[in-house]
Amino acid sequence: MRSLLFVPGDRPKKIEKAFQSGADLLLLDLEDSVAPSAKAEARAIVADFIKQASRQSNAPKLYVRINALDSGFADADLDHVIVSGPAGILLPKCTGGMDVQHLSAKLAVREAEADLSDGAIRIIGIATETAASLFQMGTYAGASHRLEALTWGAEDLSTDLGAETNRLETGDYTDPYRLARAMLLMAAANAQMPAIDTVFTAYRDEKALLKECEAARRDGFTGKMAIHPAQVPVINDVFTPSPETVSEAQAIVDAFTVHPEAGVVGINGQMIDRPHLRRAERILARAHLAQAKH
Repeated sequence: MRSLLFVPGDRPKKIEKAFQSGADLLLLDLEDSVAPSAKAEARAIVADFIKQASRQSNAPKLYVRINALDSGFADADLDHVIVSGPAGILLPKCTGGMDVQHLSAKLAVREAEADLSDGAIRIIGIATETAASLFQMGTYAGASHRLEALTWGAEDLSTDLGAETNRLETGDYTDPYRLARAMLLMAAANAQMPAIDTVFTAYRDEKALLKECEAARRDGFTGKMAIHPAQVPVINDVFTPSPETVSEAQAIVDAFTVHPEAGVVGINGQMIDRPHLRRAERILARAHLAQAKH
């Protein structure tokens, strides 16, 4: 998953446009972008779209961002959309592995009722939207076989903290959000799953988006959420391993294939060990998935 594009669940035209954007995954939103009075209509629109889109080949994965588990809307969201068979659920305001387990149990019941295979619907957790969640970042490992990735959010966290802003005049995040970002990376690594970077809200500033994507890739993120279709090409390009990176990764894998019992191999004058092999394997897997999108 390189690009994960948000689209309001109550806007059919925007959903159709997003579907053609080239994003790897669509996040059909029932939460922040949909007013309480429009949630029932949005559920119907999203469920119908998933049913129709599932018939198309080479389509993006379709996830639904439901409302938070304690919002009073989550059960109705699940009741309406699970029967259509989305690829997964994006869980907002996730406070730890216990919330993932709670959602997983709800999904298991609804999968059985809809005659869907057990575990078919996956989960991505937004793990930093409240201050309380930062104290539970180590609880995601082993929380559920459904958990596919973790991501972080700065906008809701700034509301919870009562902050005036979450960015400096330079565009960089202030310290509380840099901490949340770093902890999300650690939590994802601990749970052995991808870390997805948060949205960049200045969607017209392509230069700044590119800078933020490159920094995220450098630090270990494997993709980024988007709020506008125009952001998708930049995100896909940055998070697709370059030919040079793929070539280097393949050389490492080939060297260990020739010497399967070795703990360390020499390549171009550098000593390469097993952690480098695991990183190379992940790069090749990401490159393979990106190639399959073309």
